[in-house]
Amino acid sequence: MIRKNIAILSGLFLTILAGRAQQSSSAYDFLDISTSTHAYTLGGRNVAIVDPDVTLVDQNPALLGPEVDNQVAFNYMHYMGSGNFAGLRYGMGAGERSAWAVGMRYLNYGSIDGYEWDGSMTGTFTPADLVVEGTFSHDFTDRLRGGINMKMVYSTYESYTAFAMAVDLGINYYNEEKDLSLSAVISNAGGQIKRFDKEYSRLPFDIRLGYMQALGSSPFQISVNADHLTKWNLPYYTHDKNDPENQQVLKSSFFSNLFRHLIFGLQYSPSEKFYIGIGYNYKMRTDMATYQRNFLSGFTVGGGLRVKAFGIGISYAMPHKSASSLMVNLSCSIGQLIYGSD
Repeated sequence: MIRKNIAILSGLFLTILAGRAQQSSSAYDFLDISTSTHAYTLGGRNVAIVDPDVTLVDQNPALLGPEVDNQVAFNYMHYMGSGNFAGLRYGMGAGERSAWAVGMRYLNYGSIDGYEWDGSMTGTFTPADLVVEGTFSHDFTDRLRGGINMKMVYSTYESYTAFAMAVDLGINYYNEEKDLSLSAVISNAGGQIKRFDKEYSRLPFDIRLGYMQALGSSPFQISVNADHLTKWNLPYYTHDKNDPENQQVLKSSFFSNLFRHLIFGLQYSPSEKFYIGIGYNYKMRTDMATYQRNFLSGFTVGGGLRVKAFGIGISYAMPHKSASSLMVNLSCSIGQLIYGSD
């Protein structure tokens, strides 16, 4: 049975990678915005967090398991400026070794003024995206779990609409004795079915790796995640301070490319019911290099608390000097609420 499941997942990986080579342009970056405060706290992305939190499935579907205990979770994020994102997800076990979840998220970018080519105003419109998801995971062994997440994406921007479908495939190895978690994820594999216009827009396909482990017997855990692994060169623009015209300069050294692939996190978690953490995302910081970044750009902070059946998580980042992002998660384990178990 285990060999059959692994063969099915391997076939899906190869099929998706073959189709990927036919894609050409870029869009749908909103799919990379986390719905989990826990992941956002540790740098904005973390595919290796082991926590009974159903919102983590958007990071890695293999993080879903029977331990979610009929959990329903709501997430809200105020994203730099006028963006407001919200989502709802429900997950439950399917026997002793499997689990499933369903969810949806709505991304609203605020009102925008519309204009014709000649400059005449056409009124205001609100661009928005809707994502509907279904997730399934299975424990191959006591330490190895695989998962798949299917996404349907509908976008409406003024008079233009588009529809796309995507798949996330993930695997997680967790050694409870060493508190060691290792993960690999293929994310956003798929394509656009209905285009906005004539131009085809591809999804932000990515391969991601994650590592998280406790520091000895202490309540501290460290995490290192690597993303954008389909492309080594990730140049960015900054300003030359010695140039009186303040022109943009392209940066693309070996070490800048290396660290733009890495995300670091440090977490203090004295029990399974509480954590606080901080993350550093060098790519987030350097993406703001051509704008008004500040000392806090690239850093994320947050924490979470569970009391009986209820949980809350909060995370915060300030990538831009005059714009910040705040995320809140609220969750309830219905099984614990009904039966009163801890």
